[in-house]
Amino acid sequence: MSACKRLLSFVKHRNFWTPARRHVTTWSPVGAAFNAKAQRLNVFEKNVGLFGVPELSCPAGFQVATKTALKDTERLLENACSGPPGVETVQSFDHLSDGLCKVADLADFIKVAHPDPAFREAAEKTCIEIGTVVEKLNTNVELCQSLKKLLDNPDIAAQLDPDTRRVAELFMFDFEISGIHLDEKLRKEAVALHVKLLDLNNEFLVGSHLPNRIARSAIPEHLHLHFASEGSFVQVGGLHADSPNDLVREIAYRIYLYPNADLMECLEELLKCRYKLAKLVGYESYGHRALKGTMAKTPETVMSFLQLLTDRLSDRYNIEPSLYSPYLSLGACMEGLNNLFSQLYGVSLMSEHPAAGEVWSEDVRKLAVVHETEGLLGYIYCDFFHRQDKPHQDCHFTIRGGRWCQETGQYQLPVVVLMLSLPHPTKSAPTLLTPGMMENLFHEMGHAMHSMLGRTRYQHVTGTRCATDFAEVPSILMEYFATDYRVISQFARHYETGQPLPETMVARLCESKKVCGAADTQLQIFYAVLDQIYHGKPQNCSTTDILKDMQQKFYGLPYTPNTAWQLRFSHLIGYGAKYYSYLMSRAVASMVWKQCFVQDPLSRDMGERYRREMLAHGGAKEPMLMVEGMLQRRPTIEDFVDALVSELNPNFETFIMDSES
Repeated sequence: MSACKRLLSFVKHRNFWTPARRHVTTWSPVGAAFNAKAQRLNVFEKNVGLFGVPELSCPAGFQVATKTALKDTERLLENACSGPPGVETVQSFDHLSDGLCKVADLADFIKVAHPDPAFREAAEKTCIEIGTVVEKLNTNVELCQSLKKLLDNPDIAAQLDPDTRRVAELFMFDFEISGIHLDEKLRKEAVALHVKLLDLNNEFLVGSHLPNRIARSAIPEHLHLHFASEGSFVQVGGLHADSPNDLVREIAYRIYLYPNADLMECLEELLKCRYKLAKLVGYESYGHRALKGTMAKTPETVMSFLQLLTDRLSDRYNIEPSLYSPYLSLGACMEGLNNLFSQLYGVSLMSEHPAAGEVWSEDVRKLAVVHETEGLLGYIYCDFFHRQDKPHQDCHFTIRGGRWCQETGQYQLPVVVLMLSLPHPTKSAPTLLTPGMMENLFHEMGHAMHSMLGRTRYQHVTGTRCATDFAEVPSILMEYFATDYRVISQFARHYETGQPLPETMVARLCESKKVCGAADTQLQIFYAVLDQIYHGKPQNCSTTDILKDMQQKFYGLPYTPNTAWQLRFSHLIGYGAKYYSYLMSRAVASMVWKQCFVQDPLSRDMGERYRREMLAHGGAKEPMLMVEGMLQRRPTIEDFVDALVSELNPNFETFIMDSES
C-alpha cells in the first residue's frame, strides 16, 4: 500500500466543540485533529513497539535493540577498516553512525519523556552503553587510519563530491577532538574522561530538574495550595514566575534556587573534567574545543560579540495573554502551520492514527509530512500535553535521521518528536494557547521542518545535526512568522465564534515584546557569558562566585544571597560553551526575515530559496556559507549586533493604529 493511501485523518465531527446557539468553526483535517479529543488506543491491536520498532514493546526490548546495534557495529567497523579508500569508506562510517544513532537518539528521548519509569530506566542504560561505545570508536586508531588514508591521498580526495568530502572531514574532526593523536595511555585516559562525563552530565541534568522541598510550617498556610504537597513538606518545582502573588514568587525563587551541595559538587567536577579533557586533546579550554566547528569559531569571537552587544543595548504596553488565547486554539495554530508550509514549500501536515504500542502516551499525535511532488518526507510525533514526570522544557528530538540508503536504494525517512507542555482540553474548550505558547510551538516546528526538508546524503549531517549556532536559525525564524499579521490572520480565529483576531491586537503583541526586549537580551547575554567563563580556564573560585561577578557585570540586577541559579542551568549540558548560539542565531534569523520575507512572508519563491540555501544542507555545508547564500553577502559580527539592537526599535504605526481604534 502506498504511503499516501495510509495517511488517515482520524477526526470525527462528534469530537468537535460545538456550543449551542453559536457559530460553529470549521477546521481543516489537521486543525480538527488537534482540537479533537485524543482517540483511545485499541488495546486488542498488536503492539508494534515504540515508533514502530518491534523490540520496544516492553522495557527489556532496549537491551535487545542495544545488542543488535552493537553486533551490527562490529560488522560495519570491519567493513570501514578493511575496504579500499573511497566514497564507500565514508558511506560505511555514516552507516555505522546511523545504526548507533537510531538506538541512542530514540533512547535519549524515551529516558526523559516516557511516563513509565521502567522504560525510562532501560533507555538510560542504553544511552550510557552506546555512549561508551561511541567514545571508544572516536579513539579507535584503525578506524581513524582508514579515513586518514582517504583524506591524505590527494588523488582520491579530489574525486569526492563536496558532501562526501565535508562528512569525511567532520568524522575526522570528531577523531581529533577525542584525542586520536595521543599515545595509547593518554587515549585511554581521554575515553575514561568521556565516560565519566556521560555519568556527570546525566547526574546534573536530572538534578537540575528535581524540585526542592521545605517544611510546610516554614511558609504561610494560605500559600500551601500554590505548591505540591509531600507529607509535612511542600515541593517547589519551579520559579512560579507567572504567579500574580509576589510572596509566592519570592518563596519559589528562594527555595527552588537554594544551593544543593551534591549538585554543586557535580557541577564543579563536570567543569573540571571538561577542562581536563580539552587540555588532554590539545585545546586551550573546553570552550576552544567546543567552538571549533561553529560560525563563531573561538571563545574570543563569542565574547567580542557579547561585549559589543552589551555596549549597544539601551532600555526602551503590556498585554493580557488571556485575551488572545480564545483565538489561538491548538487546532487553529496547527492549521496555520499547515497553511504556511503549504504556501512556502508545497508541504502538508497529515494526521495519522498511530498503531498500538507506537506511542508512549495516548494523547501523542502523529503527523505525516507530505510534499506535493516529492511525496512522504518523514514523520513528526507531537507530544504536546502536560503530564506528571514530563520535563517542562519545550524540545525537539531527532529519533531517526534522514539519509540515502545505498543498500536499499531508498531514502531513510526522518522521524522526530516535538515535546511541549500544554494544558489539556476541557469539556467546554479545546487547548487554548497564550501568545508565548503559540510562539514556542512555531519555534519547535521550525526545528522539525529543518529535519523534514533536508535531503542530505548522510545522516551524520541531517537536519539539525549542524553547528549549534546555526541549528537555532530555522526555529527562531519561525517566531517572526508567528507574529506577522499576514500569517496570523490566516488561522487565528475565536474557537466559538469564528471571529478573526483583530490586527490591532497583533500589533500590540509585537510592540509589547520590545518593552522589556533589551532586558531579556541582556539576560541572555549574562547566561551566555557565564557559560563561556565556566568553560574557559579555571577561575580558582566557586561557580557561585563566578555567577555573582558576571551578574554584576552583565545583568545589573543584584545577586540574591543563598541561591545558586547555575544549578538550574540545564543548558550547560547540551550547550556547554555554546549558549551564545541563541543570540547569534536570532541575529541571523532577523537578517533573513528582514531581507527575504518581510515584504511577503508567504512567498513560494523565497520559501524555495530558503529551503535550497539553508534547510536542505543540514550540516553538510559550512554554516556561514549557507547564511551567505541566503543573504547574498557575508555578515560581520557588527551586522549581527545591529540586527539584534534594531529589533528593539518601536513601530510608530502601532501607536497611530491604537489611537485611531
